[in-house]
Amino acid sequence: MEPRVRIEDLRAGEDAFSLSKVVKREDVKAYADASGDQNPLHQDDNFARSVGFPGIIAHGMFSMAHLTTAITDWVGDPRALKRIKVQFRAPVFMDETLVARGRIDQVDLSSGNVTLSVWAEVDRAGERQLPVKNSQAEVELS
Repeated sequence: MEPRVRIEDLRAGEDAFSLSKVVKREDVKAYADASGDQNPLHQDDNFARSVGFPGIIAHGMFSMAHLTTAITDWVGDPRALKRIKVQFRAPVFMDETLVARGRIDQVDLSSGNVTLSVWAEVDRAGERQLPVKNSQAEVELS
């Protein structure tokens, strides 16, 4: 599989990608079933409200999966993703638009490694929230 991006075209400081997804209850349920994480916080509105949320929230790993998809779609070859490190910092509610973004931090032409700052954001009542932040990914391009 050929990468979609060419390392020689990349520059540190440039935006790399942006991918949006509206978070739907069906998607969170499918993720819970696939992952085996049946925590009621992700499935039962009454339970989620009892612990202070307006309803169920998406799994942190659901947000990370969206971020990983954005990276591999941008690169064009899932094998190119060598490392990802994330911090989960805020919940994601149903029907919010989760936007995965990345910016190029470093390009090493000799090794083919590209280091990215990556994050996921939502707009909540006009305020930008970062469910995933302080995060990095490394891809290897040939």
